[in-house]
Amino acid sequence: MITITGATGALNGATVDHLLEHHDPAGLVVVARDPARAARFADLGVEVRHGDYAEPASLPAAFEGADQLLLVSSSDPAADAVALHRAAIDAAAVVGVGRVLYTSHQGASPTNPFGPCADHAATERLLEESGLLWTSLRNGFYAHSLAFMAGPWRETGVISVPGDGPVSWTARADAAEAAAVVLTSGATYDGPVTLTATAAPTFAELAAPASRVVGREIGFEVVEEEDWTAAQLAAGRPEPMVGFLLGFFRAAREGYFAGTDPLLGELLGREPRRAEDVLA
Repeated sequence: MITITGATGALNGATVDHLLEHHDPAGLVVVARDPARAARFADLGVEVRHGDYAEPASLPAAFEGADQLLLVSSSDPAADAVALHRAAIDAAAVVGVGRVLYTSHQGASPTNPFGPCADHAATERLLEESGLLWTSLRNGFYAHSLAFMAGPWRETGVISVPGDGPVSWTARADAAEAAAVVLTSGATYDGPVTLTATAAPTFAELAAPASRVVGREIGFEVVEEEDWTAAQLAAGRPEPMVGFLLGFFRAAREGYFAGTDPLLGELLGREPRRAEDVLA
């Protein structure tokens, strides 16, 4: 039995769609905080169970019988993500899940300035200490984030950022498809594995493909963090979000998202999508 959490979201929902292309729905379980939101899977014959990381008592029954459990990371910025993940891992251990696969992030490290990566590192430590078999899918930074990380360059004609560094921008759709392959391939991946695009361009390097997309020259500049922060706040972005984004730029500048790995392409059997594809 393959059990998937977070299937009402974009990432693991797409993974379930890929699983259904080649897998008997009777062998799948979807766990959702609100089972009604997973009705489209129930209509296809997938069992839908209630489970909420914030309600630990709901999780053992939700995970019961899982040979593999795809555990999505919490995306609630106001929550204690590590505590939520601990509840899920503890429940998986109680019911004897065969293997936990966790959707982590490239650059998972307690020293990463991008806050979620410290949470991912802490969760991986919990998995290592759990006694369970586990795989951490360290996905590259999702390429759709370019839409706001690069700023309104189509309107201004300039990619303006508070720091620059290489980022292996990775399509979320590719990461979702790869997770389905890992779940069904029969191959064993122990511990962290990295799933990224094959290149890690800087924002400066993306100015050229951006220029080709719009048919005019797009410039590039690095501005002072204080000036960038003031502009973001003036544009109406909440201060916590501005700090969150600034952590990304600092992490990129320090090289946390620079690595690339061929595994994603090998799992997909094709070249992963590139940052240039997203810009287009």
